[in-house]
Amino acid sequence: MKKTIIHTLFAAALMACLTGCGDSFLETKFHRGQDLDEGLTAVPIVDAALNGAYDRFYNYRFAGRDVIAMGDIASDLSYWNAETSHWNDHYSFGLQESDLYLGECWEYGYKVIDGTNRILHDAAKLYDKATDPEKKALDRDMAEAYALRGLTRLYLTNIFGHQIKVNGKDFSGQPGIVITDKVVSTTDQVKRSTVGESYAAIVSDLKNALKHFAAAGDNRKQVYLGVAATHGALARTYLYMENWNEAITHAQIALDSSKITKLATTAADYRALYAGELTNEESIFALAINGTKNFDAASLGTVWSSYSYGPSPKLRAMYKPSDVRTSIMARNPKKGSESVPYYLGGKFANAAGVPANSSNYLINAPEMYLIIAEAQLNKGNLEAARKALLVVAKRDTEIKSTSDLPQTKEALASFLQDERARELFQEGFRLWDLRRWDVKADVYAFGAPEVKFTFTGYKISDFVYPIPVGEINAGFGVTQTPGWSEALPKKK
Repeated sequence: MKKTIIHTLFAAALMACLTGCGDSFLETKFHRGQDLDEGLTAVPIVDAALNGAYDRFYNYRFAGRDVIAMGDIASDLSYWNAETSHWNDHYSFGLQESDLYLGECWEYGYKVIDGTNRILHDAAKLYDKATDPEKKALDRDMAEAYALRGLTRLYLTNIFGHQIKVNGKDFSGQPGIVITDKVVSTTDQVKRSTVGESYAAIVSDLKNALKHFAAAGDNRKQVYLGVAATHGALARTYLYMENWNEAITHAQIALDSSKITKLATTAADYRALYAGELTNEESIFALAINGTKNFDAASLGTVWSSYSYGPSPKLRAMYKPSDVRTSIMARNPKKGSESVPYYLGGKFANAAGVPANSSNYLINAPEMYLIIAEAQLNKGNLEAARKALLVVAKRDTEIKSTSDLPQTKEALASFLQDERARELFQEGFRLWDLRRWDVKADVYAFGAPEVKFTFTGYKISDFVYPIPVGEINAGFGVTQTPGWSEALPKKK
């Protein structure tokens, strides 16, 4: 029996634009199965395949929940009140190779990569004989496919590989993920590339995306990976690589391309960023989650509300009363108590009161300013670092100028690390930040409303998620990360 790939119009990651946006490929009537041996044989079929790749990326088993949750829950900033069991193995660092969320993340990440590999292979075959308008469409499809593959690889490498740089120390020789640009059959043997090779592939994908965007002559915004979002992903990648110059360059281009020049500095304006469906005007790339297309109980918003997670007492203490970001950190008045707190969802507590309907904002302007600030700081340009940092730090209304920020490099570095915690909570960054800074972390908080930790002084830079046992047992060449379980925290 021949394998077929089914392209459907429903692709949830794109549904927010099905009305009124006028993109012809979203209006395609193509619904049949496409023979894999035949390949993607026409531009509308390539368009539909890209729909499918976005849908897998958008799924709650990948960027719709799991990938982002992992970066926050296994950290010092989240608090689990133990009322439900969801995600507690991540929160408590009691992980097993059979963990459901890791298995989902690996599977759907490689579904995205498989889909984009097919798109890039078959679109290239169509290109030479295509008309000029078709070439524009193919260039845009290939640009988005490269960007989607590059961002997916970045998430997978962070989760299943060691941080490439840890406070200046190079770990590029450690095991990374499986990197292949060809379609892998069900019988092919594969192997893990190194972390360094994985990052090289990420950079290559994102730069190839920019080349195709230039050839296409246009790009789509917010719920699609466009030019600004691709530069933003490159800035993040280079920050992790400690390539400060490139991180600054691409973060600034992301800001310039998105035309986002200021951030909310009042409580009302800040709440408005998270007031409904895709209301965040500071966002460069987001998922098209809304009241019609969402994951209900499986959503990330549910994790941060009814599934018992919220900001830890440690994080809450990091905000001054004058910080407008506290305006969205409300406890649920109808449920729980100070010792068993439930929150309304934070960045997912939209005005409709349905956390499941709120989008995951994946690449945002505040992150770009923080990348510039950190890179400038590491280059020794303290005033330039303060200038970029001020744009975000002014969310604390008592901070009005760079003179209100720390003046020494050490104090400024500490403030910047705390500012990333205050600003990026619930966006999935904290675990990777703690690892790359080589912080001796305190994790697995308990005992609200006082902050206590089960594990203290944990060398979290050694922590790496295991490859899912299903992939190991499949016997197609993927090996487990040596010593991953020995690096889990232990009680002193």
